[in-house]
Amino acid sequence: MKIFNFHLMPYAHADLDAVRRLGTSWVTYPNSYYDPKKGAELYHQYLDQLEYADELGFYGVAVNEHHQTAYGMMPVPGVLAGALSRRIKNGYLAVLGRALPLVNNPLTIAEEFATLDNLMRGKFIAGFVRGIGAEYHTMGINPAESHARFHEAHELIMKAWTQPGPFEFMGKYYQYKHVNLWPRPYSEPHPRVFTPSSGSPETIRWSAQNRYTYCQTLAPIAGVAATFKIYREEAEKAGYQASTDQLAWSNAIYVGETDEKALNAVRPHLETYANDFLSRNPVMMSPPGYSSVASVKRVRAMKQFMKSRQSAEDIIDKGIVIVGSPNTVREKLAAYQDMAGFGISLTKTQFGTMPHSMVQENQEAIAREILPHFRDRMPDGVKAAAE
Repeated sequence: MKIFNFHLMPYAHADLDAVRRLGTSWVTYPNSYYDPKKGAELYHQYLDQLEYADELGFYGVAVNEHHQTAYGMMPVPGVLAGALSRRIKNGYLAVLGRALPLVNNPLTIAEEFATLDNLMRGKFIAGFVRGIGAEYHTMGINPAESHARFHEAHELIMKAWTQPGPFEFMGKYYQYKHVNLWPRPYSEPHPRVFTPSSGSPETIRWSAQNRYTYCQTLAPIAGVAATFKIYREEAEKAGYQASTDQLAWSNAIYVGETDEKALNAVRPHLETYANDFLSRNPVMMSPPGYSSVASVKRVRAMKQFMKSRQSAEDIIDKGIVIVGSPNTVREKLAAYQDMAGFGISLTKTQFGTMPHSMVQENQEAIAREILPHFRDRMPDGVKAAAE
């Protein structure tokens, strides 16, 4: 199993009373609650944590993109990835992922990722997403055009990476007389691509058809297993057998001395993360035209755990996160890998309001107690939960 240290970079000093009063930490949570001095300190702590993960032996580190929210302070992930690119010496660097429809010039993403791929000498992973529904409000983009803009932007970026330039590209949304990418990617033919999603059938199918690595975002493990089963079926329809490296599960892990001590320590941070930082206005999350009926039904089923306030026990019991002693975490992670058949774990070691020292202790415990046991582990079949 390839275990990445994935970071959301939340604004840990968010006013939780205000978040609860507003019912969301996204879009309409006023930026007057952001203190730049505290935010700057958090940015440096979070970068320190990811650099430390590389030193500890994680397979890679990952950042992502969200807009106008305390949930994640990474509106321009390329800036943070650029800061990391000179310090990550051992593992991979992933941006999971850039929201293609939200930009008016996708060539800037092609350039950004090609530059990062050069800086990382090919140890860079490009993430492509549509962006969540709320971000169409933040960026003023018509959500009904989301799918079409995404596919056209993806086509443009791939051609820019792989075709000699200059050439002309004339699409419905993007038109260029001269496409002549400098620099070209370091990787041949292009950087590896990950496609994170909440479980949209269209994204799963598209990812399998392109042989990209599909990343299931936070969800109960039974739903993750079912999603990965769909990916394997779509891969078979496309004429190949999906590998475990094409299936990535986004999770959170906390390791303590005992199950009881781990739960007691992580409870306030885990519950704040799930109940406050993840709180969203459903109207903002599902703008008209953004998703198909099938996608809405499936994603809602996957995200039932977000509908009401959850205890730490609820979240752990559903297999959304793993918390416990080293032995408990090893047993659960192995069981979940066997159940769902994934080969990549995108593991958050910091979530919610977890302080810096606690994060680094957790990283050290995972590096010492978990990584060595899973480095060469493959899933033992795909169990009945995926049926």
